[in-house]
Amino acid sequence: MLKSLQGSTVIVTGGSRGIGKGIALRFGEAGLNVLVVSRSEADASAVARAIGPTASGLGADVSTPEGCSAMAKAAIDRYGAINVLCANAGIFPAAKLTEMTPADFDHVISTNLRSTFLSVSAVLPAMTAAGGGRIVLTSSITGPVTGYPGWSHYGASKAGQLGFMRTAAIELAPKGITVNAVLPGNIFTEGLEGMGPDYIAKMEASIPLGRLGTVADIANAALFLASEEAGYITGQTITVDGGQILPESLGALEAMAG
Repeated sequence: MLKSLQGSTVIVTGGSRGIGKGIALRFGEAGLNVLVVSRSEADASAVARAIGPTASGLGADVSTPEGCSAMAKAAIDRYGAINVLCANAGIFPAAKLTEMTPADFDHVISTNLRSTFLSVSAVLPAMTAAGGGRIVLTSSITGPVTGYPGWSHYGASKAGQLGFMRTAAIELAPKGITVNAVLPGNIFTEGLEGMGPDYIAKMEASIPLGRLGTVADIANAALFLASEEAGYITGQTITVDGGQILPESLGALEAMAG
């Protein structure tokens, strides 16, 4: 049983849908004050209402310094502290290299990687003043471990997050701030709802546990990394993928079934 985080404050970027929404809801269940951040204030506020009176929404573009400054100010103004940052904001448009433009590449890097740096930078004064904090990045198996056609820019951004994390963890350790990352595999989110059972079954066939992950699976890992019990863990990754990266081929799974 994790010690209570009740009364602490967490910022969740990209918190209006998918994994970010799941993280925000889970931290709300654990009794934290939750600032849900999204480009759309209406969407962020809808998630905050679902959490309850300990949560609020904010519309901000965390790929900009101004958006991240507004985010940190809002957390301090509303809750008086920033104890946890879940840097989750990210996009994953598909574009193969023969079609990808410099603007396509820059947009993904800015949204996924630059926003990580800016979000962390914005919360450092409050965490330093408090004598510590927890930073949890949402990375991916795609980039750090695997590849997928059309996602070279996405993979670069997610691998870049881990490079940033390792040095940030060293620099921030003397301040009592830990920096870790969760690497999701294939997770069932709103984006898959319309893909149909055949598509989902094909995805599940490559996962030893035989199912897609849920947003709760990722949120629980993030909650652990934010806990007091994880206080001696920094610069590390937790892969949450149902064993997806383990088989060397689909033949390995077929051999297991046989």
